[in-house]
Amino acid sequence: MPSSSSLDRHHPRHGRRVAAVGVALADCGRVDEATPYALHAQAARRALADSGLDRSVIDGLASAGLGTLAPVEVAEYLGLRPRWTDSTSVGGATWEVMAAHAADAIAAGHADAVLLVYGSTARADVRARRRTGNLSFGARGPLQYEVPYGHSLIAKYAMAARRHMHEYGTTLDQLAEVAVQARANAALNPEAMYRDPLTVDDVLGGPMIADPFTKLHCCVRSDGGCAVLLAAEEYVPDTAKAPVWILGTGEYASHAAMSQWEDFTRSPAAVSGELAFKRAGVTPADIELAEIYDAFTYMTLVTLEDLGFCAKGEGGPYFTDKDRRLPVNTDGGGLSACHPGMRGLFLLVEAVRQLRGEAPGLQVRRPDGSLPELAVASGTGGWFCSSGTVVLGRG
Repeated sequence: MPSSSSLDRHHPRHGRRVAAVGVALADCGRVDEATPYALHAQAARRALADSGLDRSVIDGLASAGLGTLAPVEVAEYLGLRPRWTDSTSVGGATWEVMAAHAADAIAAGHADAVLLVYGSTARADVRARRRTGNLSFGARGPLQYEVPYGHSLIAKYAMAARRHMHEYGTTLDQLAEVAVQARANAALNPEAMYRDPLTVDDVLGGPMIADPFTKLHCCVRSDGGCAVLLAAEEYVPDTAKAPVWILGTGEYASHAAMSQWEDFTRSPAAVSGELAFKRAGVTPADIELAEIYDAFTYMTLVTLEDLGFCAKGEGGPYFTDKDRRLPVNTDGGGLSACHPGMRGLFLLVEAVRQLRGEAPGLQVRRPDGSLPELAVASGTGGWFCSSGTVVLGRG
């Protein structure tokens, strides 16, 4: 993968400053009576109320995953007529990439306030047999060379995890500990879908899904939605709460076919993270909490490595070292809190809540009791095909 120096480009720090001024969740977990559009609207209303701004300031909309003409259909449903839109769809990394695009647009004056909004009834749809649980993304394009061999989405992540175990001695217990710690965080979060405690033995003893992943190595399937309102700095004096600034962003696309992925133990976060930290003017050592996409336990472990919080191959020992480890997925993550589909926007919501001191469950604090200043949210899409990383700060 190329270094950040060869990929750098214009960044919001070169124009108007951009802040997250409103964040909110829609109803999450088991939501049998709402439509995805209704969850979009609920999240949008709550985020706007959280910001204290009038809806008339919104002139940009970013949305993906719903309708034939997303985000046009969502904008119409919400009664918005945006002059800037984004429908980027790169899986779980979508929302960090969209946040980067929106921040660039606001910094350049192409928009003033952009609403990022998501809603999904993935769980309810399967339960009501409106859809089935998909095992792959289709069989066209480069995927046609993999699908005949039964290589499902989960199997791709599992194969990458096995390679990391082979290369670096990462153990099943270490991977299981990722799920255990996610559940421990979720236990403190009243909004989390699953809160009962887990042990390593519980994870290891579950039904096998794709070796080495048992059921509890995999994310939950839930309903839910959320929204983030980004705005230019001149709106901040009128907001209801202190801003959380977008300090740096990075995005990167690595591969589509597994045969084109050069190293299964290195995710695209290695590039997107380097870009985001460089553009923010910080280092991984400055970060005080991390919200990381965790559709599977291996994703958390390898992303911590690739963001630079520990050396390559040390993710297993790092994650199990409670005295050394950074607070990660403080709401319980996709492994326990919620996972309605493209979960990346939830990472941004939780990061903002943490920096504001508004986390509903585990609230990260410094040893002196003060709030953290810097957080990172890093989303992953496909099967480590893409990554978006956002550095956020209170200062």
